[in-house]
Amino acid sequence: MSEYAQGPGHPPRGPDYQDAVAAFRLQALAASLRGSLETGLNACVECCDRHADDPTRIALLWESHDGRSETLTFAALKERAARFAGFLRARGVQPGEVVAGMLPRVPDLLAVILGTWRAGAVYQPLFTAFGPKAIEQRLQTSGAMLVVTDPVNRPKLDEIPGAPPVAVIGGTGIRAGDFDLAAELARQAPEFAPVPRRGEDLFLMLSTSGTTGLPKGVPVPLKALLSFAVYMRDAVDLRPEDRFWNIADPGWAYGLYYAVTGPLLLGHATTFYDGPFTVESTYRLIAKHGITNLAGAPTAYRLLIAAGPEAARPVKGQLRAVSSAGEPLNPEVIRWFAEHLAAPIYDHYGQTELGMVVCNHHALSHPVRPGSAGLAMPGYRVAVLDEQNRELPPHQPGVLAIDMTRSPLLWFGGYWQQPTPAIEGGYYRTGDVVELGEDGSIAFVGRADDVITSAGYRIGPFDVESALIEHPAVIEAAVVGKPDPERTEIVKAFVVLADGYAPSEELGEELRQHVKRRLSAHAYPREVAFVPSLPKTPSGKLQRFMLRNQEVAASRPVSA
Repeated sequence: MSEYAQGPGHPPRGPDYQDAVAAFRLQALAASLRGSLETGLNACVECCDRHADDPTRIALLWESHDGRSETLTFAALKERAARFAGFLRARGVQPGEVVAGMLPRVPDLLAVILGTWRAGAVYQPLFTAFGPKAIEQRLQTSGAMLVVTDPVNRPKLDEIPGAPPVAVIGGTGIRAGDFDLAAELARQAPEFAPVPRRGEDLFLMLSTSGTTGLPKGVPVPLKALLSFAVYMRDAVDLRPEDRFWNIADPGWAYGLYYAVTGPLLLGHATTFYDGPFTVESTYRLIAKHGITNLAGAPTAYRLLIAAGPEAARPVKGQLRAVSSAGEPLNPEVIRWFAEHLAAPIYDHYGQTELGMVVCNHHALSHPVRPGSAGLAMPGYRVAVLDEQNRELPPHQPGVLAIDMTRSPLLWFGGYWQQPTPAIEGGYYRTGDVVELGEDGSIAFVGRADDVITSAGYRIGPFDVESALIEHPAVIEAAVVGKPDPERTEIVKAFVVLADGYAPSEELGEELRQHVKRRLSAHAYPREVAFVPSLPKTPSGKLQRFMLRNQEVAASRPVSA
């Protein structure tokens, strides 16, 4: 076991990893649910009702950037969810139909999610930084029957043709025809019988980041609850005595799966901070709420490091377990956390399509090596494949794949209403290039696709390119990730201008703001390069990898 496997002063971890894999039984795990995957269950019951018998049991610790706070019990959350489910029924929303939420991290977000599930409907997250174009595409994919939002985000929906009905939380910014959600909920009964669904029925609808095309819909069935529970138990090691905070936004998969669904499923309180990430606010909340178990992305952790050891000193030794996801964890982050926070920080790997599947497990004993994503979670078998779908031995690079025939926890069966070429020959190919270790661990080599990883977000170039091309000055565009020491990558756009337009810094800034407004605040190109043409194959296919390689080469230090 490496020097980073345990944080200084922390007790030895739990059962041996191999023993946990051998002991895994899907039926035993399913028996922990209140309902049945075969005969009927409800996600609101699993994540709320069964923990609400104790009227003092806490579901949410919430704090806003302006100092407001609220503590919400499971019992109170159950009533709010029942009222929202009653509103959906009154609106005619049927089980299996989609309800979208575009809300910040506020208590009402949990009521909307759980109330949607209580009614047997499917919840779709819309990240609050999305612009109209990104929102429109996702609503078209899901066919959402209702969008719930707040006054800040409501104007974005004005630009979407054929948008579904809108319910607004808050007394301002309500358009004619909108529902004032507070008034609507006050009219509903505080009880609503949960609608039972089967394990194969959906309860979430997400979207991929998008690579060579528009983002694809990812349908999440109720049986995924079992996978989420194993991740929280074995990888995050969430214990009853922990104070847990996953700083990821629930508008994305890691936040929705593991800041909302996972902890509530285990009957554990989660923490929301409705404000921008800052070093000061992060350390303050860790200290104020006694956070012992933290999850987030390496970008946030690197910002903590940049603030120096003095900023970390007040909470040194408080964090028992720290989990990292979204991009490979830098070894220097691991060393710094051990030295200055006395905390073990472990890397975890997953996708929107999978949830987390390869982890350095806080709750299981196995070697933890810096630079390794870890071992397959119990309930999954991973393999490294060559181009002919043959499994490769250790130390040969290939594509990371999930063995669908020997992974009882795997819930992804294909994209929503479209083909899934990544599923072939009994495997799901992730598109990430890795090497297998002798002990079964996975080490990353690189990505086989064009997705850009920036500040923990996965950004598809196609969306950014599409937004750029909407501008009258742009005739062609290619978007790649440029290496960046703070964000892992930044979005860089190569733009071919239309006749009558000349390159200028002013035009570059105009294009950046255009994409930020149309798409999202995190996906705009931080750099814009004007070029006469783009590299293409003879058949006209854009060769992004040539531009990406160019940026990687330019970022390398020049040897003396």
